[in-house]
Amino acid sequence: MSRTYLITGGAGFIGSSLVDKLIDTDCEIICVDNFDDFYSKSIKETNIKKHINKVNYSLYETDIIDFDRLEEVFNRHKITHIIHLAANAGVRPSLINPIKYAKTNINGTINLLELAKKYKTDKFVFGSSSSVYGSQKKGPFYEEMKIDKPISPYAATKTAGEQFCSTYSHLYGLNIVCLRFFTVYGPRQRPDLAIHKFSGLISKGNPIPVFGDGTTKRDYTFIEDILQGVMASVEYNKSQYEIFNLGESQTVELKYLIELIEENLGKKALIEWQPNQKGDVPLTYADITKARKLLGYNPKTKIEDGLKVFADWFKYNK
Repeated sequence: MSRTYLITGGAGFIGSSLVDKLIDTDCEIICVDNFDDFYSKSIKETNIKKHINKVNYSLYETDIIDFDRLEEVFNRHKITHIIHLAANAGVRPSLINPIKYAKTNINGTINLLELAKKYKTDKFVFGSSSSVYGSQKKGPFYEEMKIDKPISPYAATKTAGEQFCSTYSHLYGLNIVCLRFFTVYGPRQRPDLAIHKFSGLISKGNPIPVFGDGTTKRDYTFIEDILQGVMASVEYNKSQYEIFNLGESQTVELKYLIELIEENLGKKALIEWQPNQKGDVPLTYADITKARKLLGYNPKTKIEDGLKVFADWFKYNK
């Protein structure tokens, strides 16, 4: 039987890149995106311009907090798989508007779980975040670690999303996989994220804001590796509910990241040192043993190679 994928946030960075992978296969793709003004709508429109005219692609510009509009989509299409990537994103903005983050990321997720239950979808994949691990001093982070101390509203909403997924799987037998993404980058990356933001500022000769002393470390994960993990999670059937880390399992210090961006743009950065930012964590570092074993997840992209691909895309599109 042909599949029908509902991809929420399907015009965003990860969502539209996933549609690229699926669009030429024997499936129907339903994209739901509210084109939130967190960044320019035109960016998302560019992300999906090659999808719009495909016969197996439908776009609904609606918000996941609107249950009735979502249900209309379920009534029109026999949705078999939900890949839920829509969210209000970003740690720092969540400190400014936590109520909006809670509405979208928690209530919106519950809406989708309710519809998955009602319409008996085969699979529910939830895009979670490495931010659920909170402020850990040592890594790598593994899925069984306690996640009871999130340090930003964004992280708290993702933790809550996982909890609701677990509850619905337990109560209603939904097949659910939660994926903890570790700092995803690559072509189409959101303009507010460090690699894209820094590239934009450096290329214009403007200073880049660096919080702390530049020694924070992140597990940067290239988009193609993330997509391999997402597709593997769709096929996973060994248990009813599971959580997986998707990262590269290698950390990159912020100072070194800036050096790589400088090298790829051929331009030095002007650094504006700023105090540590509330909600930021000193380290993200994924233990991917479980994903390797159960998903066959196999990330291959070193930061040096992935940043070159991003920089080529950035220079072509800026």
